[in-house]
Amino acid sequence: MNHWGIFTDNQTNKKELIQKLQNNKFLDIINLKDKTGKLFSQLALRKFMEEEEKHGTKYISNAGQDLKTMSSGEQKKALLFHILDQKPDYILLDNPFDNLDIGFQSSLRDLLIEKSRETILVQLASRKSDMLPHIHNFAKVIDGQLIVVKETSQHENEEMNVFSGNIPPPIDPIQFDGNILISFQKVSVSYGEKHVLKDIDWEVKPGEFWQLIGNNGTGKTTILSMITGDNPKAFGQEIYLFGKKKGSGESVWDIKEKIGYFSPAMTDSFSGRHSVENMLISGLLDSIGLYIKPTEIQKRIIKDWLLLICLWDRRNVQFNDLSLGEQRLVMTVRAMVKHPPLLILDEPTSGMDDISANMLVALVNKIAEETQTTILFVSHRKEPGLNPKKILELKQTEEGSIAIVE
Repeated sequence: MNHWGIFTDNQTNKKELIQKLQNNKFLDIINLKDKTGKLFSQLALRKFMEEEEKHGTKYISNAGQDLKTMSSGEQKKALLFHILDQKPDYILLDNPFDNLDIGFQSSLRDLLIEKSRETILVQLASRKSDMLPHIHNFAKVIDGQLIVVKETSQHENEEMNVFSGNIPPPIDPIQFDGNILISFQKVSVSYGEKHVLKDIDWEVKPGEFWQLIGNNGTGKTTILSMITGDNPKAFGQEIYLFGKKKGSGESVWDIKEKIGYFSPAMTDSFSGRHSVENMLISGLLDSIGLYIKPTEIQKRIIKDWLLLICLWDRRNVQFNDLSLGEQRLVMTVRAMVKHPPLLILDEPTSGMDDISANMLVALVNKIAEETQTTILFVSHRKEPGLNPKKILELKQTEEGSIAIVE
């Protein structure tokens, strides 16, 4: 089988690339003429979910379960088996391992390797480590064209040293003088008969750098929501945040003012036309958008941050016009500009290419080294180059996930 791997980055127009491949526009490189193919991607899943919503028919789930109620891994497995049942000549795999935990990645990888004996695979990958091992023909997208390469220029393991200068100081430091930021003592969570967490003991001190890992459905999101103040399951339990027991009279805002938080889904909140500079200034003001005239001190601090991440020359560019990698850098800085006691980064590298992910990891490492902010980095991946000092891993059991501290 003549399998192909196509390396993409965060500048690639994936929709256009997929259409060209399906229409056999790269005949001189990847010849799919007179072959039937299927698309394995998030785009295909969305279409099936829309059809389920409209017609109430379970198109690809043998178990009769709605796609929208499945985990990311279950959705991808259902789609793959649906595709394989149709016995296509080739399958276009669009970043098949994105947003999957290590366990799901391993089982999906084994299944694809097995099926590659009878089906041509054309894999689009933004991470070098995601490329299937039996693929030996490679190409790269350059200016919308497909160029054959012998070896990729993806720098998966290359340590990035692009940030010269120091982390800018806070304007108004947020005070916390205690010895423990977060304390969970025998915390258990269930929803009806579904057990999520079991007897979680966890203690986080000022200045520590933690990574939170665990398979899909092990309770990472539940733990985060109990910290940020959004989950009522936290009340009545032995949870202490910033020196106070959860539910002892503090407001959600008392907690959130001490936390910087970023997840990729947050970028949807910034659909307006905000400049990069105003995006960061609004982080100092805890607002979405900038509606008052900033002070000279605020403008100077933001200039220092933009110089640090090499985006000062793009300060007047609209946030939505940045590349995905640049957007993630800006949003990470936005969560950090006030130097909160706790910085939570929830899957910040999801969907990023190797180079962009390495830059963000380098920035997070720099923040950890040069500030007193405690970092909680949540990821399905063990990112190359990330230097957490401690790891909290959630392991699933029938009675709920237990915590293993490394």
